[in-house]
Amino acid sequence: WDETHFGKMGSYYINRTFFFDVHPPLGKMLIGLAGYLSGYDGTFPFQKPGDRYEQHNYMGMRGFCAFLGSCLVPFAYLTVLELSKSLPAALLTAFILIFDTGCITLSQYILLDPILMFFLMGAVLSMVKCNSCADRPFSASWWFWLSLTGVNLAGAIGVKFVGLFVVLLVGLNTVYDLWDLLGNLSLSLVVFGKHLLARVLCLIVLPLALYTAIFAVHFTVLNKSGPGDGFFSSAFQSQLIGNNLHNVSIPE
Repeated sequence: WDETHFGKMGSYYINRTFFFDVHPPLGKMLIGLAGYLSGYDGTFPFQKPGDRYEQHNYMGMRGFCAFLGSCLVPFAYLTVLELSKSLPAALLTAFILIFDTGCITLSQYILLDPILMFFLMGAVLSMVKCNSCADRPFSASWWFWLSLTGVNLAGAIGVKFVGLFVVLLVGLNTVYDLWDLLGNLSLSLVVFGKHLLARVLCLIVLPLALYTAIFAVHFTVLNKSGPGDGFFSSAFQSQLIGNNLHNVSIPE
C-alpha cells in the first residue's frame, strides 16, 4: 500500500514536481535518487496498490531499500558485540534479525521503514562505539564516532519524526556521560568544557545543520508546480515553474 505513496514521491523528485507530505523529505529524496541512478524515468503513475510495473525500472528503488534493510543485521551484531563482548550473544542477535519475517517484508518494498531503521540502528551503533572510546577522548576514533552519531541522528529525524526517540536515547546517554565527567575531580573545568563543547557541536549543531540542508535541497530540487502548491503561500507559489502565479508581481 505505502509503496504507491513513496514510489510516487520518488517520481516527484525525479520530475522535480512540488508536493507536500507529513514526513521530512530525506527518505523520499533517497528513494528518488536511487530510482534516478538505476534508470527509472519517473513516469510510472503509482495509482493503486498492486499495479504491475511492466517495463518501468523499479528494481533500483526496491534494491536500495533492501540493501539498507540488510545492513541492520551487521549493525545489530556489532552493537551487541560491543556491549556484551560475547560472540554467541552477537551471533544470536544477528540470526534473530536474519530470520525475522517482519524485517524481511519491510525491507523488500519501496518504504521509509528500512531507511529509518538504518539511521536509527546506525545512531545506536555509533553511540556505543563512541562510549567504548571514552578512555581516549578527543582521539581520531572518538571524534569519528561522535560525529557519525550526529549524522545518523539527522538522518533518522530527516526520514520520520519518530526518529526523535533515538535523539532522546543519545541525549540521555550524553547527559549521563557529562554528569560522570563532572563528578571526576581529576578533570579540570576547562577539560569538562571541551567535552561539553564537543558534544554540542557533534550532537546538536551538526544534526541541525544537516537537517536544514536536507530541506534546502528539497526546495531547490522541487521547482515545478505540483499537488503540494496549495499548502503554501501565494508568494511561494510564484516561484514554482508552471504555477498560475509564476513570476507574477505580488504586493507585500
